Amino acid sequence: MSDPYSSFFSPDYHTARKRFSALALDRQATTWQIPLTAKGPKNSDLSIEIALFGSPNAKKIVLHASGLHGVEGFAGSAIQLALLSQDMPIPDGCAVVLVHALNPFGMAWLRRVNENNVDLNRNFLCPNEAYSGAPEHYTQLNGMLNPPSPPQFDFFLMRTTGNILKSGFNALKQAIVGGQYEYPKGLFYGGKHLEEGPRLYSQWLRENLSHAEHLVAIDIHTGLGKRGHDTLLVEGGPENPLYQELETAFGDHVAPWDPDASVAYAIRGGHGQGVCNSLPETRVQFVTQEFGTLSPLKVLYALREENRWHHWGEGLNNPDSQLHTSKNRILQAFRPDSESWRKAVVERGVALAEQATRLAFQTEPTQA
Repeated sequence: MSDPYSSFFSPDYHTARKRFSALALDRQATTWQIPLTAKGPKNSDLSIEIALFGSPNAKKIVLHASGLHGVEGFAGSAIQLALLSQDMPIPDGCAVVLVHALNPFGMAWLRRVNENNVDLNRNFLCPNEAYSGAPEHYTQLNGMLNPPSPPQFDFFLMRTTGNILKSGFNALKQAIVGGQYEYPKGLFYGGKHLEEGPRLYSQWLRENLSHAEHLVAIDIHTGLGKRGHDTLLVEGGPENPLYQELETAFGDHVAPWDPDASVAYAIRGGHGQGVCNSLPETRVQFVTQEFGTLSPLKVLYALREENRWHHWGEGLNNPDSQLHTSKNRILQAFRPDSESWRKAVVERGVALAEQATRLAFQTEPTQA
């Protein structure tokens, strides 16, 4: 018998978008659609969907976002559909904002990145930051990480294990996945400018949420950490007041963006930075909720093979590309076919959203 939690997971981007839009309309949300230039399979339209519940001029807001990393969006979409399927009591002067599929191209094409191969969680740089640079280790490993050839067996896992023994797991993790701005067809590429989706989304934040005094944001991701377990990544460390506030609110799931202290790694140009850049007068408490799936090396291998298929195989703009084995591999890395995993995602996702509303709505804004 199928677990009811699996029903919140959609088979593809367009189904997820239709379900989200229909439920938001049914719940009488205030909605926006941000159309993008990029197209999905069979030249289908792509857009970011936004639904607001509560006061349009709210001072206290919960912002819940899915799909910044494309194929990871199925988990965030499922949590949002679950939230839309239940009552969300919202006090006067407060609001809940659901942002569905920040990277619809990646979700539609089963890629982690957007149409320009940009990792959008490395793309929100500050105005004075340069879109340039790459870690020395990444440059040294570029040929192994991003070979200009279709997917094929080439002892990648064995070679990577050798590099881990040589350089150390944490140092290598940070160098590879922290972000780079020099290899446009490579993994974890942050781009050369703010991409269309992030630019339009940032504009929407400024135009519609600048009145907020206090905003608690949740950004849903998958593929990092222990399988079926969620880690709540926040800026700073245990000595940071913001970290301490979020640890008090959310418990021992909270961990820093630090390769030596958690499953994560430091990044530039993350989504949280983009929200803070867009809402400079708002007190922002930003949490990245990461759900574990496979081991780090298996996730990296899935990303590498899909990237090779897209650039050097037959994946580019091929409507049948999603039938390739690399696409199934990347789905298992970010949207596993496991009812127990999906149940854990929806349960914990809804629980965190409810905790976030209590934090945002019941705590008086204070100066950071």
